[in-house]
Amino acid sequence: MTKRKNVTASLTLESARTKHDNWSGFLSISPWLIGFILLILGPMIASLYLSFTDYNLLSSPNWVGLENYRNLFSDARFLKSLEVTFKFVFISVPLKLIFALALAMLFNTGRKGSSFFSAVYYIPSIIGGSVAIAVVWKQLFGRQGAITQILSALNITDTNLIGNPNTALFVLILLVIWQFGSPMIIFLAGLRQVPAELYEAASVDGASKIRQFFSITLPMLTPVIFFNLVMQTISGFMTFTQSYLITGGGPLDETLFYAVYLYETAFEYLRMGYASAMAWVLLIVIAAITFLFFLTSKYWVFYQSEGGR
Repeated sequence: MTKRKNVTASLTLESARTKHDNWSGFLSISPWLIGFILLILGPMIASLYLSFTDYNLLSSPNWVGLENYRNLFSDARFLKSLEVTFKFVFISVPLKLIFALALAMLFNTGRKGSSFFSAVYYIPSIIGGSVAIAVVWKQLFGRQGAITQILSALNITDTNLIGNPNTALFVLILLVIWQFGSPMIIFLAGLRQVPAELYEAASVDGASKIRQFFSITLPMLTPVIFFNLVMQTISGFMTFTQSYLITGGGPLDETLFYAVYLYETAFEYLRMGYASAMAWVLLIVIAAITFLFFLTSKYWVFYQSEGGR
């Protein structure tokens, strides 16, 4: 009987300790949990509701059902912003990753000063999305900008690159490619995880540097490439500052990014319900593309922990 009481007391004490630990855990994460509910989950639920309403910030929301979503696909500027954003993402992301990988491989050679230069090349990723850099870029490629003057002196072009509908988007793409420091650092970390023995064995077998790159480096880097691809694609779809400050979405809406049109709809035209619908369409588009990446990754992403995959 005494033994049973001791066991019961031990279980009670253990249960009390578990409850105390649980409450301590909840207390530790409470700042993040409160922030998530108030700043992320709450606004998401509110925007989902507003996407089914006609709301202009000045009056109460008026329920309109799916009307906002139906109107999106008859909105020429919405379709144009979608087209421009897709073009921007599918051109800028691959080029950005190619430049990042090339520089990472260069800095991975162990040459003197590699660490210093890798840090220098990372700086544009920190400041590249700032207002100051956008203003500088606008001055460089404007009508009186240094780049325009150099191209004019070489008789390549004497037009304002930002004001030309055929070149404005590529000016913004160039700015984004210049910000390749973040994926470069991730590629560099991945390259340093590739076993040197693989290259030594390939050299003994007579494999050239090009063959080693395609047979060893790329397959071993596919998880890192996949991560960078997903993150940069998501970031590309949310690009705002460059277009808004440098071109304002022009000329002729050729740089009207999705985020810029969403901002204009919400805060210039005060169509908050319509803008909320746009935000949820963007979320669905990004989720679908990300899902597609994960779905196809089994065919080209290789993990050592899965028997060579």
